[in-house]
This record gives sequence, C-alpha cells and structure tokens, in this order.
Amino acid sequence: MKRLFLYIVLLGVAVAGTMMSCSSNTYARQLRAEKKLIEDYIKRNGIQVIYKEPEVWGEKDYLKVEGYDNFYFHLVERGTTDTVDVKAADRVLVRYKKYTLDEYSDTISYWGTDDGGYPITFTYADTYDTRACAAWHAAITLMKRSGSTCEIICPSKLGFDAEKTNVTPYAYKLMFKIRRF
Repeated sequence: MKRLFLYIVLLGVAVAGTMMSCSSNTYARQLRAEKKLIEDYIKRNGIQVIYKEPEVWGEKDYLKVEGYDNFYFHLVERGTTDTVDVKAADRVLVRYKKYTLDEYSDTISYWGTDDGGYPITFTYADTYDTRACAAWHAAITLMKRSGSTCEIICPSKLGFDAEKTNVTPYAYKLMFKIRRF
C-alpha cells in the first residue's frame, strides 16, 4: 500500500512537471514572440522596410540596420547643415518618446512640450554610460547632426533591459542636441 501511494505521488509530480514545462515561457519563446510583435507592428503601421540608407526618406521608410536583429531606423528630420556632426565623447542631450508595440500602443515616457526639456544627458559612444541604451547610440550614429529627429524600433537586446531577461521591444522617437563645452 505504501509503495502504491509512493508511485501515485511520483506519477503526479511527473505529470505536473511536464505540464508546467510545456506551458512555461522560455527565453527562446519570448524572443520569438518579440520578433513576431515587431513584424506585426511593422505590418500594422504600413512601414516599408529598406536595406540601404536613402538620400530622401519616405514617410514610412525604415532602415533595417545592418548588424542588429530586429532594429529599424527612420530619419524624420536631418537637422540643419549648419549644425555640427556628433563625434565620440560629445555630451548629447536627448528628448524622447517611448511607445509599446502592441496593437493598442501606449506612450510610456515622453518629452516635455518646451524646447528646454532635455531630460537625458549622456556621453556619446561611451558604452559604460547607462543613461543611454545601445539602440540610442546606434540611432545617433545614423542621425549624425545635432537637431536631428528619428524614430526607431528597438528590440529588447538593444534596449535598457538588455542585461535582464525582460524581452520587451519598444518604439522610440528621439531628438538630440550636442553640448560641447
């Protein structure tokens, strides 16, 4: 009788463990879901994915940035020709809006309405400066000029949660200025 009870308990544990492992959301599954969410966002918003930086950007043209998985860049405003180009060690001031990518997108963070509202300052090309994520550095490299504005689709691996197992992609609208002293 004790053996029968032990076998029933072990069988129950085995079945429960199997059921839990089938329903668990592994990191690999989360990455696949993230990729699908990004693809759905692109489709829902009529985004035209391009693979070479154009001379003139179309309203829905997003560059698939080479060397990065699921990272897309759209230049909204180039900045003026009389502004300086960004270079390593420049202090960069960024205003941004952060959006979720789900069907009912929500603004999570946003810039102020006044031109002085630059809440984030960091050193460009300084990978140890945690006030900016890898995607922001990559976007500013593509924006080049102070006063430029862009929109990006940022996978979790390039975002602020890159060191964590949080797999959440976001869209950002960024505007930056260079501050040289």
